[in-house]
Amino acid sequence: MAQRFWKHILSPAATALATGSSVATIPVNLEAAKKVGVPKEIRETVIPIGATIHMDGSCLSAILKIAFLFGIFEQDFSVIGTFLTAIGIAILSGTVMSGVPGGGFIGEMMIVTLYGFPIEALPILSMIVVIVDPPATMVNATGDNVTSMMITRFIKGKRWMEESEEMSSTSSSVTSSFLV
Repeated sequence: MAQRFWKHILSPAATALATGSSVATIPVNLEAAKKVGVPKEIRETVIPIGATIHMDGSCLSAILKIAFLFGIFEQDFSVIGTFLTAIGIAILSGTVMSGVPGGGFIGEMMIVTLYGFPIEALPILSMIVVIVDPPATMVNATGDNVTSMMITRFIKGKRWMEESEEMSSTSSSVTSSFLV
């Protein structure tokens, strides 16, 4: 089961890394979900929606940027209020700002403002984005595929993957019998 997922997720992961766009990964992600066995109506609903609102990689990168700045400016990141604010910023970065053009920069300005970092922190954050964005996009895109699999399991039951394997082997044998 896991082998089937990993075999087919490499193409969407590479596409996400190369393009830096969850939306550009939709066609490849749909094909991977099809090969894994996710039903058409689920994959064609979940993956496009996930590409626009499912941004767990953005949440992770927001926390990474905040922690990096705290390290550079030698501030204490272990205070509970600081940590809770970081979680709030991460949630905003992953949901609200993902659909806003330039939303990432708005999030970076929010980090600098809320924590009182000097304005010189903005170029540092911009450099971090170049490093963090491609892997974050990969997490977002592969997460969309995982979400489609989870919804399929919820709707179709625990044996959905085995049943989709049986159906695909039956349809391929029927197709090959017509060719003979």
